[in-house]
Amino acid sequence: MKTFERFLEYVKIDTKADPKSGNHPSSPGQKVLGKILADEFKNMGIEAEMDEKGYVYARISANAENIPSIAFIAHLDTSPDFSGENVKPRIIENYDGGDVVLNRELGIVMKTADFPFLETLKGQSLIVTDGTTLLGADDKAGIAEVMTLAETLVKNSGIKHGEVKFIFTPDEEIGEGPLFFDYGKGGADYAYTVDGGKEGMINYENFNAASAEVTVKGINIHPGTAKNTMKNSLLIAMEFNALLPATMIPAATSDYEGFYHLNNLRGDVEGTKMHYLVRNHDWELFSKQKEFLIKARDFLNHKYGEGTVEVKITDTYFNMKEKIKERMEVVEVAIEATKMAGLEPLIIPIRGGTDGAQLTHNGLLCPNLGTGGWNAHGRYECISIEAMDKCTEVLLNIVQLIAKKASAS
Repeated sequence: MKTFERFLEYVKIDTKADPKSGNHPSSPGQKVLGKILADEFKNMGIEAEMDEKGYVYARISANAENIPSIAFIAHLDTSPDFSGENVKPRIIENYDGGDVVLNRELGIVMKTADFPFLETLKGQSLIVTDGTTLLGADDKAGIAEVMTLAETLVKNSGIKHGEVKFIFTPDEEIGEGPLFFDYGKGGADYAYTVDGGKEGMINYENFNAASAEVTVKGINIHPGTAKNTMKNSLLIAMEFNALLPATMIPAATSDYEGFYHLNNLRGDVEGTKMHYLVRNHDWELFSKQKEFLIKARDFLNHKYGEGTVEVKITDTYFNMKEKIKERMEVVEVAIEATKMAGLEPLIIPIRGGTDGAQLTHNGLLCPNLGTGGWNAHGRYECISIEAMDKCTEVLLNIVQLIAKKASAS
């Protein structure tokens, strides 16, 4: 089966993560897809299982001696930011590089003026949605590419390799992918997440990340008699946000610049809650950002009374570079494999994170490889068939390169 054919089947299954469920996995569709994948492995003759938490572990035994083991990791869930139900993918063959009408009836158009990268995809077979859901290339494209690699290795016994593992994790999108990861089943000498981004992309740097829950307590009273008594939590919340640097927001930052992202605010006069994402590649700057939130809290509590503002900061994941820089050959192999596929390696920091960030800090060095996708987490998500094929080729090249280097040493 071709990579894109697998992909078209996988996106039909709603695996949207639910950060509020408290379950593991957080949504039932992830285990539905997981079972399909485990069965698909078994039908290829590959040893596979899905555990009670929804993790899929599969492995092909080494067919040659003294070759390091490899693990390829992708995630089952899609983002909670947008609907993943009833996805209707459409292939635009020989795409002309212009605006794409996703849904004529609803007037949803993906415009090159908004997304200039579209012009670079001219002539390719572009897969898009109908504009009412995300596509799910993040990360079902990664899953499809890994599955095609597995099938290729089974069908081509002449390809020498060490033990090759294939792992699919639930709930990456809500930061819980490594939570129940079995390092005995998933550990390897070389490991890579296959998770989003342009073909040829290689990431071994990511944000240090934390979340901040800000609670503001107010006093409500009839506005006609409110003087010197009312304490409007909504206004104090606005004041808290105004204390933060105005240019340190996602819309005003790029590359290595950190940010505060207010992604949820709910409340009334009596009480308001705000949720922030705190991000920075640099550890010292990351620490200072968290300190600044505490200073803002203290300033407002001094102004309005102790206990008016509470701030709870929780670290989420850390920059994998600090670990990977000690063993850069895992990145160097990916660079060489990318060049072998005729692609220019694009080595950029992730303005986000992957399962690999936490896995790396737990001892499994795990840079990330692009899958060919664009515009993740929304209605304009898209990918090309040609990009997925190239990404699959990179994975196969990695397997062959590691075997070649082991034989030469």
